[in-house]
Amino acid sequence: MFFANRLFKAYQFYYRDPSCREPTYSLVIKGKIRLRQASWITLGATEADYHLHKVGIVFYSQRAMQETVAHLNQTGVRCSGFLPAGRTWAPGALYELLSAKGEEDCTPGLGFAMHELSLVRVEKYHQPLLLQHQGSSQVEELYLGDIHTEWSERLQYRPTGYQRPLQNAMHHIHPCPACGMIYRADEHNPPVLPARPELPMLLSGHWVSSRCEVRPAVLFLTRYFIFHANNRSWEGYYHHYSDPLCKQPTFTVYALGHYNEGAPSRIVRGGTELVFKVTHARVTPMDQVTVSMLNSSDFGSCGEAGSWHMGQELDVTHTNGCAALGIKLPHAEYELFRLERDGKDRSLLFIGERPTDGSSPNTLDKRPTSYQSPLLQCGGPSGTLARYNMPHDSKRLSAQANHGAPKTSLSLLVFLAPLLANWD
Repeated sequence: MFFANRLFKAYQFYYRDPSCREPTYSLVIKGKIRLRQASWITLGATEADYHLHKVGIVFYSQRAMQETVAHLNQTGVRCSGFLPAGRTWAPGALYELLSAKGEEDCTPGLGFAMHELSLVRVEKYHQPLLLQHQGSSQVEELYLGDIHTEWSERLQYRPTGYQRPLQNAMHHIHPCPACGMIYRADEHNPPVLPARPELPMLLSGHWVSSRCEVRPAVLFLTRYFIFHANNRSWEGYYHHYSDPLCKQPTFTVYALGHYNEGAPSRIVRGGTELVFKVTHARVTPMDQVTVSMLNSSDFGSCGEAGSWHMGQELDVTHTNGCAALGIKLPHAEYELFRLERDGKDRSLLFIGERPTDGSSPNTLDKRPTSYQSPLLQCGGPSGTLARYNMPHDSKRLSAQANHGAPKTSLSLLVFLAPLLANWD
């Protein structure tokens, strides 16, 4: 919650299960935020400064309290006043991790930081309602900065990308069963979300981005995947852009390969671990800057040197990828997948978050433990490779990927300011 005097109050609820039905503890965060200027690094974002006044934690079981204290002790962070040894869990009790008046800061022991507030963006659009005569409803979304995928880097990292957006409590997408539950929750009444069935990992079909996606290091893109269950092959189109609305294409990568059967993750409940092999790739430069870069690349490092032209696709398989674009062939990626259904009963595919440092999850220790924005299923199983039975039309695919995306973007205003809440 953000207030007109620049104060904010936030809740973070933590759970044991992927359906968010078994809360373990919550954080209560209070502070102040000041918007600064438009970001020179991440187009469309606003940079901000923030200061934390207080961070408290509420446990929902003795086990959760003991596990947290044990974790703090393992990190070596000195928090002698946080929780006396042998203290019994008290329902509803709030324990102080950080206070403007106190000397100790226990938040680093939990890997906690609010650096996500240093990069913000608000988008506003109109969502068509179920019945045509009902018109549309306004939707307002808040993007906060991304969180580093490496735990050890989170306290120092300053975001250049975004997390999945938060919904304005007054202007959110419909239907959204969880929105009201989370909005009405607090540290004494954590939200327990509706149960979700565990879906089998049936990947067959076409999956597409539902919005323009932003990754760290200022990468804007949309994704389009086709999976063929009969031979466990896959195809992927990665459309890259230079702007946060995905209107100015720079290049497209078409990749092809195979994947294994997969197995349930032992680390991330509800996730499935797979290994993807990338064996072929083609690149299509979509602007003159990319054409010049590819034509000036070292001989044998990215397709036929000097043969690149805007809008024309070239195979980079025989040069083992394209060094200028960070494509290496052949290579394997250790992935994490999950299937869900949204409020409209549409199939969603969550693919593991890419490493923040721009590397590839090409080793077991780099396998993701979180997810990117979900892909939406837009077509059923296909019997043949998509590129041989459909034209490669990047504009059409881009339009398909952005169906329902925000029509307008807004500079950041005070988000959720009209909400009334007590500042205690």
